[in-house]
Amino acid sequence: MNISRRGVLVGAAVGGGLLVAWSLLPRNFDNPLDPGPGEIAFDAWLKIADDGVVTVAVPQLEMGQGVTTVLPQIVAMELGADWRQIAVEPAPVNGAYANIPLAARWAPLWRPLIPALADEPGDLLLERWAQDNRFTVTAEGTQLAAYEAACRDAGASARAVLAMAAAERWGVDWEQCTAENGFIYNDENRASFAELALDAARFDPPDLPALRPEAPAENLLVIGEEEAGERLLDWPRLDLPSKVDGSYIFAADVRLPDMVHAAIRHGPMDESTLLDFDASLASGQQGLIKLVRGKRWLAALADNWWAAEEALRRIAPRFAVSRSVESEEIVAALDDAVRRGTPAFTETRGTGGTDYTPDFALRYDVAPALHAPLETTTATARLSDGVLEMWLPTQAPEAAREAAARALGISSGNVVLYPVAAGGSFDRRLDNQVAIEVALLAREAGRPVQLTWSRWQEHLASYPRPPIAALMGAELMQEGSIKCLRARIAAPSTMPEFGRRLFANSTSWAAIDAVAGDADPMAVEGMMQSYGIPDMFVEHIPVTLDLPTARMRGGAHSYTCFFRESFVDEIAVRHEREPLSYRIAMLGQDAPMVDVLQRAARLAEWDGGISGSGQGLACHRMDAGGATGRIAVIAQASAGEGGVRVRRIFAAVNIGRIVNRDIALQQIEGGLVFGLGLALGSATEYAEGLPTHQRLAALGLPTLADCPEITVELVQSADEPFDPGEIGVPPVAPAVANAFFSATGLRLRRLPLLSASP
Repeated sequence: MNISRRGVLVGAAVGGGLLVAWSLLPRNFDNPLDPGPGEIAFDAWLKIADDGVVTVAVPQLEMGQGVTTVLPQIVAMELGADWRQIAVEPAPVNGAYANIPLAARWAPLWRPLIPALADEPGDLLLERWAQDNRFTVTAEGTQLAAYEAACRDAGASARAVLAMAAAERWGVDWEQCTAENGFIYNDENRASFAELALDAARFDPPDLPALRPEAPAENLLVIGEEEAGERLLDWPRLDLPSKVDGSYIFAADVRLPDMVHAAIRHGPMDESTLLDFDASLASGQQGLIKLVRGKRWLAALADNWWAAEEALRRIAPRFAVSRSVESEEIVAALDDAVRRGTPAFTETRGTGGTDYTPDFALRYDVAPALHAPLETTTATARLSDGVLEMWLPTQAPEAAREAAARALGISSGNVVLYPVAAGGSFDRRLDNQVAIEVALLAREAGRPVQLTWSRWQEHLASYPRPPIAALMGAELMQEGSIKCLRARIAAPSTMPEFGRRLFANSTSWAAIDAVAGDADPMAVEGMMQSYGIPDMFVEHIPVTLDLPTARMRGGAHSYTCFFRESFVDEIAVRHEREPLSYRIAMLGQDAPMVDVLQRAARLAEWDGGISGSGQGLACHRMDAGGATGRIAVIAQASAGEGGVRVRRIFAAVNIGRIVNRDIALQQIEGGLVFGLGLALGSATEYAEGLPTHQRLAALGLPTLADCPEITVELVQSADEPFDPGEIGVPPVAPAVANAFFSATGLRLRRLPLLSASP
């Protein structure tokens, strides 16, 4: 959305504020912001109050990634506001906030009539669809690509009209006025935003508001300079104080008058039906109010959650299963597909190895992994006079509204969604199954209901990252350089399946059946990046499993990087090539990647990964939203009690222009730890449709005691900013696997590492 070339209409708004509504061409939207007494809404992005507080709307789910700081920071920098007077308001679901870059990327999932007309952010069909469907999905690190320009335009437009109001008072040219720290200045004259806001609403902003010369970026000093460690700007997270003192509102913190609590039991995966249960087993449970039977679940309502959960534990409902997930069947299907399956999608470079003669080939496997967010699935709903209100942490808010409306047989216009923050997600909150369940429970209860899944239900009813099998092969030149690289990746068509669930409201089994045999180019993303190997050939062999699967933080990059970087390392060692220089030799076309590799080597005092060193190397490149991120990781690991012990991780990262240094570091460090969790645990097997791991502790996730010392160097760059949230995930597993080999001589080719081979 571009809100710069706009006319202005000023009128009275509900609550006593003023509304400055921008004409949003080519589509018109009512201004989604509702100004309160003493507030003026300047556009879809910001309000200014008569006390000087600037409130910025954020249309993305805050789930720890810092979006409720980054987007307001961009507005504040462009506006010239005082950071201490910035507030945040979750934006309502509205087409004015359409996430165009993600809609373009996911165009194959929502299946436009002519896909070629909707695969670029500037396409008319794409923008019309995204706006009409209020597509504000939070995913794949698109927040800057989608909203930075709009936030800058909003800040610049508001700054211009504030300057016009000040200039009228002082009898000067408004273009000679400046904005800084919440004031407009002209020579000796000074007026606060609070003083000027009401007058500013009378002015029309310029058709092309002048942006500040420099794009928003936090100044970084190069390591080694005298001022190392200092920075010229500081933008602390807005949500940090409330998270520290416990006042921050997550989904489980919502409280409504007369609210009851609900627990739930789901049937085994995948297609199951509630068969029967003996309600009398819970008749003596204190606090129990009633049981609610769904077609595929049983819920208990009580005056506290523990009473509801205990009632269901006593009842232990039985389910009939039409198709059941078994790990042995998953392994067999993947093995058959990777050996003999017909590819549905291929990606090539050069000749694609048409005369390919493999000199070296290896097999890699990945087990299904659970998202395991700290806060389990929780939602609150109230149904009154045909209007459903939901307090829900969702990455796909409009899909949640539509799903809940269908469940109740009402219009989505009668569903009001109040976004609340998620205590972690890792893309778990792209699924809206809970919206349907809590809507039905609110109808049956006749009063507000808060539904909370137990950890066991979180593992049972959520969809894991897909299991994968891959064959990597290479034709080598005499000195060991790669002439041709081929990859066969057998995997479910996860993203088309996910698209059916999200956009068509399909059941999981219907989605699996609908996409059986379909190509999924997103299943092999990341394999072709990074190296300038002359000939490459990558295949996706779709595998139909009874296990529904979903996207996870890092996407396909989290396993394609593991395959490629482990395989490249093995080739280097077999030909007695030093792993760092071996990689650099394949990066002649990518000087920034060479730079991050060399920086990581300096940080870690890389010794060549020699036998016994315990050092391992991996690098990766990701492209998204018109920007590129590059990372190199060196892990120091050894054999420890019960498995792999990772002691230190060093990372050099180039994510272009850095908008907020602290958040970038937090996201990269968090991604590295999340990647470590995928490397060492997070996985489960399935027996009779049930995951074998019922508790968080069973997933083998890193504890504080397990977390290594992490050192991250951010590279100064003027390139377009790349979101830092996912790039830390992919290289950790191969770096740890390569480090374990250098420490022990044992190669690990299955995720999680040291898990049983299929």
